[in-house]
Amino acid sequence: MSTQASPAANASPSPWPTVAGAVALLTVSISLLLTAFAWPSVRSSVHDVPIAVAGPAPAVKQLTAALDQRLPDGFEVTEAADTAAAEKLIRDRMVYGAIDLSSGTPQVITASAGSAAVVQALNSIATGLSQAQGTSTAVAARDLVPLPAGDPRGAGLAAGALPLVMGGLLAAVLLTRLVRGAVRRVTGAFAFAVTGGLAVAAILQFWLGSLNGSYWANSGAIALTIAATSLSILGLESLLGYAGLGLGAATMMLIGNPLSGTATAPEMLPGWSGTLGQLLPPGAGGRLLRSTAFFDGHGATHSVTVLATWLTLGMMLCLVGGLRTRPTGTVAEAGAQPATHATA
Repeated sequence: MSTQASPAANASPSPWPTVAGAVALLTVSISLLLTAFAWPSVRSSVHDVPIAVAGPAPAVKQLTAALDQRLPDGFEVTEAADTAAAEKLIRDRMVYGAIDLSSGTPQVITASAGSAAVVQALNSIATGLSQAQGTSTAVAARDLVPLPAGDPRGAGLAAGALPLVMGGLLAAVLLTRLVRGAVRRVTGAFAFAVTGGLAVAAILQFWLGSLNGSYWANSGAIALTIAATSLSILGLESLLGYAGLGLGAATMMLIGNPLSGTATAPEMLPGWSGTLGQLLPPGAGGRLLRSTAFFDGHGATHSVTVLATWLTLGMMLCLVGGLRTRPTGTVAEAGAQPATHATA
């Protein structure tokens, strides 16, 4: 009686160069992961952050010069005539905050819902300028658009950025594996975007207390983000196969999520990375959700445009991929048709 050896026992060990290549690939991979997630955080700083300075023109110019001297290229200053004009700029999401010199005592007007990190930087700069001028009176600070009382640090909104990306990626992977047909995959992606948007918004707003504003508007912002992410990855997969799936996942996870600026602000990310992040679904989606939740939708036009562009591009790629595979299926069905009639 003979026994057959298992394939694993008969297989020869891999050559040492193969082992060395695998180790090198893993080393490069972990280095890229660390760079993608740590570099934006470590190199974050205040540069070209838009703020307003309100008050008489001479006082505004003097303060602007002092800001440039203390933190060169730190702020992009917009002059405002008075307190009301500065507040309007903040509510319209044109600036992150303002230093108001129009009254006797300078005050800092902030919007922690826009960026808690910028608020800290603005308060620190204002305090430093007050000390430099030899004034013992603390600079008054007023939060014009505060974060919710249930989440005063904005932790829920910052932590919610990654699940949105993961949700879109997971939708693309599962629909690719379980659903056949471009129309059915696109329909499934849209359906999940709606249900996922309703569920995530409910958790963030009603349970964790991280969002204000209209629940339906917040749900729509989240749904649009999920749809743009999942459809763009689905489109790449339908056109390029597994390579497209990997390319889409790497773009959203390793570039889009770290450069979204949701936890701080896009302007605080190093170099051009913040601008790039706002052109990808994670960054655009995070900004859109802040607009709907805290600013009555102001400042949402750019984000909606970016997300709609990605969504449209994904649908077009799905259509092209479906048209490429359709002739093969049609020929196969035509070949099987006579055999079916013959059997009948």
